[in-house]
Amino acid sequence: MKKLTELLRLYDVEGTLLERFAQAVDDKTYRPTQTLGELLRFADAHAVQGNCWHYYVAYFIASDVNAFSLAFERKKPYNRNKELEGTLMEFGKEECKTLMQIFNYNLSSLPFVSEKASLLTNFKSSNKVSTKPYADIIAKFTSWLESSNNSFEFLSAIVNFYSVYGVGELGLNKAFRVIPSNELPQKRITHHVSQLLPIANLNKKRLEDIVGYEMQKKKVVENTKAFLDGKPANNVFLYGDMGTGKSSTVKALINEFYEQGLRIIEIYKHQFLYISDIISRLAERNYKFILYLDDLSFDDSEVEYKYFKAIIDGGLEVKPDNVLIYATSNRRHIIKENYSDGNDINALDELHKSDTKNEKLSLAARFGLSVYYPSPDQQDFLNIVHELAKRYSLDMDIEKLDKLALTWAIRNGIKSGRMAEQFVFSLAKK
Repeated sequence: MKKLTELLRLYDVEGTLLERFAQAVDDKTYRPTQTLGELLRFADAHAVQGNCWHYYVAYFIASDVNAFSLAFERKKPYNRNKELEGTLMEFGKEECKTLMQIFNYNLSSLPFVSEKASLLTNFKSSNKVSTKPYADIIAKFTSWLESSNNSFEFLSAIVNFYSVYGVGELGLNKAFRVIPSNELPQKRITHHVSQLLPIANLNKKRLEDIVGYEMQKKKVVENTKAFLDGKPANNVFLYGDMGTGKSSTVKALINEFYEQGLRIIEIYKHQFLYISDIISRLAERNYKFILYLDDLSFDDSEVEYKYFKAIIDGGLEVKPDNVLIYATSNRRHIIKENYSDGNDINALDELHKSDTKNEKLSLAARFGLSVYYPSPDQQDFLNIVHELAKRYSLDMDIEKLDKLALTWAIRNGIKSGRMAEQFVFSLAKK
């Protein structure tokens, strides 16, 4: 196996299980049981049901970002009857011949596997469902590779995968959070001050699961679809009362439009200084990115909003066409306002207080689309409760249900979609 891995020129096996398997074969001092155990843990975490070696090699191919994989990232699938051409394709043809040999490697020939090989090729995970958001995609890719009868079909399966799903962490994962590079769990050589870490456990809620607010959801969806289609689209500001579904709407978008190339990056207020660093990398990838800022607000003493305002619109650095900003807030104008802001007569330390007000309002004005989420009135609140009760199969007299729901809302001091969901869930779990 080591001879095979050494033939790879574009795909990097350093630090991967492929490298460790090759090392375990030829290095007498290496402890192969650790490598085998790592493969088993990997397969169980991904809930593999089948050949776990095939699954891992498929995962490796789907994860490795190189010149060849990037060349076909989310491109239109090519004509199968047309010969693939170009320098990268010539390299790719040779790489895929080697990858196919690794994929079909006879595991029983490995001394530390031998009679256990059948357990790897017929792996049965103890997990029914994987926590990895891309597990189903890799399983599908594995079946494509397994059905390949020759190296050309193997190559075709790989190129088609890249054209549909992309490559690397950005291709496999739906959402990401930002961390400083010096806080990475494992050190990577990078000149970037920040890195994106995939978010493994995502909320599976879809737009249809958010009861009500159809007009608001329609506006957000229409803007997002235009963005994905390469048409003009706006940065979006969702504001209104708490618990009304602002954040849920944005989070649901990734479950609706992931396969169309949408990705979401969650950024906190104290991370605004990383935005330029992040955007510089996103412009080169063939995805559409939403920078998601939840519960955005600023106090008088915070000046980060000035930097953020330039990022949205107005700075020297142009935001690439594949990046939009979606923000949510309970405040309409984001920045805390005082009565004195608009009163020039009461100005004590500033000649024109109205200028201060205009400065504070200018941030919200930078968003091309603002969508208001108001608290529901009593009847709308009860309608949400009724719909959720149906979904949870609650069998209760409607008058009793309404009375309990209103009592719940009064005790908690607010009528909202979140409050309705918490109320219905409290009944459903009894």
